[in-house]
Amino acid sequence: MVPLSENARGALFMALSMAAFVCNDALIKLVLADVPLFPSILMRGMVATVLLLIMAQYKGVLRPSLTGKNWGLVLWRTAAEIGGTLCFLTALANMPIANIMAILQAAPLAVTLAAALFLRESVGWRRYSAIAIGFVGVLIIIQPGSEGFSIYAFWAIATVGFIVLRDLVTRQMPTGIPSIFVALITSVGITSVGGIGAIFQHAGAVDITTLALCACAAAFIVAAYLFSVEAMRHGEIGFVSPFRYTGLIWAIVLGWLVFSDVPTVPMLLGSFIVVITGGYTFYRERAVRRRAAAMRPFGAS
Repeated sequence: MVPLSENARGALFMALSMAAFVCNDALIKLVLADVPLFPSILMRGMVATVLLLIMAQYKGVLRPSLTGKNWGLVLWRTAAEIGGTLCFLTALANMPIANIMAILQAAPLAVTLAAALFLRESVGWRRYSAIAIGFVGVLIIIQPGSEGFSIYAFWAIATVGFIVLRDLVTRQMPTGIPSIFVALITSVGITSVGGIGAIFQHAGAVDITTLALCACAAAFIVAAYLFSVEAMRHGEIGFVSPFRYTGLIWAIVLGWLVFSDVPTVPMLLGSFIVVITGGYTFYRERAVRRRAAAMRPFGAS
């Protein structure tokens, strides 16, 4: 058997990560059909937090030495994740899962644009053009002004905004901060918000099936996190990152099999545009990094 290359390993882990994320989404969407938003977040979060706590203890990263500035970055990232979770789950409860995933595929384009505007990262006209065309694809997906338009699409767009904030903050975090610790703090924050909201949004009696769905969703989201970390540790980011788009395939398949959601022509067309422009953006970023590395003086770090 021929061993996989580092790029192939990274791509496989990224594809597994996206499959696990979408499975989590499908399970929590089933839960949201019977349980209100905040109790659902609380139940899933409790299981996910325990799993991450065990992992952090095993890795010995429960008490990392962080400066005040780094704690601020961790908390800002957590706040962005909380906002993104609330917006995403609100959209998920009211929209086909494939439509939401299609809109979220614009997140890398939005992050590239935000990095250019706020972090002064160099972005050429090719990537700006790809970003503009990609956003046209999003408009085709949400169909503003048409009978197929859903007001909850704005919640999905807001989720993209929070993803941008999260990723910009993450770019400022030192690599020495343990990823599992960051995930644990995030899970604690999201679960706490779910607990506070559940005080005012009573779930009533919850059956064993719903609890099992929440537990499985938590397991999938933790697995997704682990696979995503492994993906970034193997291969080149520019090669591995486009495999994020495999999540859209999973969303279309599960949406059809589990929720009987048949994708519309505008959704498929818009998704195609977003994926193509996003993939091109990853390609251009990879090319720019390679060119910069080639121009670096010999011996420079």
